[in-house]
Amino acid sequence: MGKLKTEERRNRILELLESSAEPLSGSSIAKAFHVSRQVVVTDIAILRSRYPNLMATSRGYIMLHADKCRRLFKVKHTDAETKDELLSIVELGGRIMDIYVDHRIYGTIRKPLDISSKRDVDHFMKDLESGVSTPLKNITNGYHFHTVEARSESILDEIEDMLENKGYLIESLDAAVIYEPKSYSQG
Repeated sequence: MGKLKTEERRNRILELLESSAEPLSGSSIAKAFHVSRQVVVTDIAILRSRYPNLMATSRGYIMLHADKCRRLFKVKHTDAETKDELLSIVELGGRIMDIYVDHRIYGTIRKPLDISSKRDVDHFMKDLESGVSTPLKNITNGYHFHTVEARSESILDEIEDMLENKGYLIESLDAAVIYEPKSYSQG
């Protein structure tokens, strides 16, 4: 494939993402289009501004399809309850897309997770238990958010009920809600 014009390359990247059921790494996209990974990062940033269903995950970029539903859950639990929270969500058919905190000074801090199976939970917990760092939720006294994706609203309702029954749920929000970071600029 020869060099493509910028907009044509972005359209082809979009087509590639729309046809993929699995996340695609920036490196694999760069290789397919004979460009640097940084070019792909720029292209993806521009595409994400146009297509809010284009998500960055720990395994790469993926286009969320219309047959998926998303909900934002604000939760709070102890470190010891982390594994139970994550397992409970995936066992009901949810995919935990990310974690983020809304810190009063630092603003929104977000990390893609892409956890959709017991195996993913086990790997995540192994990394957490290595002791290198503490969970992100700890900088906001345990309060944090997860964007959860599922095949239907009824599955998200089940997940919400489970989180409520276990005492983890603070509130549930439409996943389209955007938390704007606070600005401390004088002006």
